[in-house]
Amino acid sequence: MTSDPGAVAALDLGTNSFHLVVARRRGAGVEAGYEIVTREKQTIRLGHGGGDMKTLSDDAIERGVQSLRRMKQIADSHGAAVRAVATSAVREAENAEVFIVRARREAGIEVEVISGVEEARLIHLGVLQSVPAFDQRLLLCDIGGGSTEVLVGERGATLAARSFKLGAVRLTDRFFPGGMCTPRAVAACRSYVRSILAGFERDVAQHGFEVAIASSGTAETVATMVATSRLRTLPQTLNRFEFSRADVERVVHDLVAKRTPDARATLPGLEAGRADIVVAGALVLQCVAEAFDVATFTFSEGALREGVLLDTIARNADHGELHHLRDVAEQSVRALAERCDDDVAHSAHVADLALQLFDATASMHRLPAAARRHLAAAAMLANVGLVVAHSKHHLHSYYVIRHSELAGLTDHEIELIALIARYHRKSAPKPSHPEFQALDPEAKHVVRVLAGILRVAIGLDRSHDGRVRAVRAHRQAKRLLIDAVHRPDVDVGLEVYTAHERSGLLAQVLSCHIDVVGVPDAAI
Repeated sequence: MTSDPGAVAALDLGTNSFHLVVARRRGAGVEAGYEIVTREKQTIRLGHGGGDMKTLSDDAIERGVQSLRRMKQIADSHGAAVRAVATSAVREAENAEVFIVRARREAGIEVEVISGVEEARLIHLGVLQSVPAFDQRLLLCDIGGGSTEVLVGERGATLAARSFKLGAVRLTDRFFPGGMCTPRAVAACRSYVRSILAGFERDVAQHGFEVAIASSGTAETVATMVATSRLRTLPQTLNRFEFSRADVERVVHDLVAKRTPDARATLPGLEAGRADIVVAGALVLQCVAEAFDVATFTFSEGALREGVLLDTIARNADHGELHHLRDVAEQSVRALAERCDDDVAHSAHVADLALQLFDATASMHRLPAAARRHLAAAAMLANVGLVVAHSKHHLHSYYVIRHSELAGLTDHEIELIALIARYHRKSAPKPSHPEFQALDPEAKHVVRVLAGILRVAIGLDRSHDGRVRAVRAHRQAKRLLIDAVHRPDVDVGLEVYTAHERSGLLAQVLSCHIDVVGVPDAAI
């Protein structure tokens, strides 16, 4: 089938299950949205491990790739382009690249690995499509196979978010091997979960919330078990179904009374395929209720995949439609800069000069539009390493950026931004640098070009006072002439000299000689 520009498919590669949703865009502008065409779910159990899930097994990778091939066929049958995001199992695996490469080569799917906080943000977007809580301050809890995301939000904005390594599969492997349940294991699991959640209790108490929303498989299972005991017949949908903290405690009591998965599978409302991992998941939900003083949960059918749908539609929309999602990344970058950089005005001016130089040399580097956003972020964050030490602060900047959960950005985008910032001074990228070497050839080129532009832009504000107001660039045969436009009453000799001294990498990637000259405003 030919591609349908109005169709989009979101694929959530979770630790326990893969979820596909295919939708067709409807409306335009602020009224834009989507209608669901079809859904598909497959239990893969991609990740296992009692602690950190460091390795994806060969069997799990094979199951995952085969599932992706089938889901790609479903998406193709509707003419929908696929956007796939991977969460904790792939995020933590040391051999994640094996799975990612096979997914690309054998299934034709490019997998984005997202951070825990970005996962929480996207889940938040998905939940708001299912539960009308936009104007309320909400507490969101999403218990997956490998991690649990907890978020406090209001009017689409994230006030606080945390991703915990408390997934139903992960905790089952650690405390309930094979799904076997004992009173000692239940007590140990509950104590462990409460100790991990304790670090977020102050944040939740500080912000407060009006409604608590639970999403994903564990929450759906608990909601189904509560509804089965409460109602004669299950409703067509459990979306917005409410259940109390006492309901959760009763479900946990019933679950732990059955020591084996087979015995547990006989409980009304429990899907047999979740009987082995449901105890761990339900304990997490119970501990969330206790830790954050939740009286009642509202179940949301919308979760990560719906959030990915909306995010994808917004990224492809004109004029920043739908929740202004691109602003989310810009705001998170700005917030990190303000926390770690004592001269944010300088960094912002460098970013402006860098973008002008990027635009002026577009016909030479021919990089995609996304690279422009990565350059802006790297320029804003190039000096965040100063919060650690001035010496080798470019290396510290890489570490700070790489280990900051920047909302609105994929893991790959964060890596690119961190590397561009890392190469804003000192050594250019080398094959001996492992992080750079891990990139594919196209990404290596992007990093080299953008780092080259950033070095020149930083040189043009060497005095940190914005005396170079703008940048122009002109190609003349094999020479690139860069005009440093400045106020007539200031001397930019230091800026011109520094920019020229730092132009070597850019000259190399653009295959030309570079000259930098100062040009007073009045001459333009």
